[in-house]
Amino acid sequence: MDIKHILIVGSGSVGKRHARNLSALGCRISCVDPRQDRLQELAAEVGVVGSFRTIEAALGSSDKLNGVVICSPPHVHVGQTLTAFRARIPVLLEKPVAPDLNSARQLLDEASRSRTSLLLGYTWRWWPPLRRVRQILAGRVLGKLHHVQFHMSAHLADWHPWEPYQEFFMASKVMGGGALLDESHWIDLALWMFGMPQSLMGTVEKLSLLQIDTDDNVDVLMAYADNLRVTFHLDLYGRPHEKFIRFIGEKGTMLWTAVPNQITRSTQPAGWEQTEIFDCERNDMFVAVAEEFLAMLQTTADKAITCTLEDGIRVLEVVEAIRESSVSGRKIHFGKESHS
Repeated sequence: MDIKHILIVGSGSVGKRHARNLSALGCRISCVDPRQDRLQELAAEVGVVGSFRTIEAALGSSDKLNGVVICSPPHVHVGQTLTAFRARIPVLLEKPVAPDLNSARQLLDEASRSRTSLLLGYTWRWWPPLRRVRQILAGRVLGKLHHVQFHMSAHLADWHPWEPYQEFFMASKVMGGGALLDESHWIDLALWMFGMPQSLMGTVEKLSLLQIDTDDNVDVLMAYADNLRVTFHLDLYGRPHEKFIRFIGEKGTMLWTAVPNQITRSTQPAGWEQTEIFDCERNDMFVAVAEEFLAMLQTTADKAITCTLEDGIRVLEVVEAIRESSVSGRKIHFGKESHS
């Protein structure tokens, strides 16, 4: 594989992670950030070819770029991705696609017009335990599913302890922060596993004393055909931090937990009969994303992409339905084209 030159747009926490991983995979790295301190921090971690304040300046430099990784706050995702598309440079885009559905849809036409590829970073799709969960579900060992519970609770002040959480984009509605958008990972996983729901009801609220102007509490009930119900609880105020998904079927229950890193199953009224323990680390899924992105740059052949722009737009269709339900207090139904 020839050496690729990758531009990292947004040199915060996730940008540094992608830069480290891609550099370790043999890439040359350039970076973009409006903050000079962040450019200097990334350059101190990874030898960089060039540092720029804007994506336009980077694309205008004489050094050819093979790919762009967009790790900036969501409110600038669309503009930066359009700039890369118009230069016909493939993109790895951190989730969500955009803060709203209409903005995201702008990218579909440009992607088709420029014939430029995009890989979307809903990274939990690459997490080995969740791939195993999907395999177990495909085997129908739990029988007919009736209830799936997604739960994510993590206090925002603990996310980036090296900076005040009030300065983190997650604290800002204008920048695309908040529990619903940032933790749409879990909505994406539900769509990956079960497809689009028939209907949903949801509430999006600010409940805690966190000094933010975004939502910090989301509760959703999604209804599928064949009496499957999927619920979500997402919050930014909980301690200890918890991430789990519980699957309840006619023949038994399965529980995936992030901590401990395992899958447990049982058909008994008490206790777990089977436990699968995993030793993968969080960065492994980011490495897997980077490897798929580099493979995408290496071939011109049509190849299945783990998470597409269209996948991200479906997530935003659900996000906007949750917002609408929260405001109106009504159940939102999806059209006939949506199916499980």
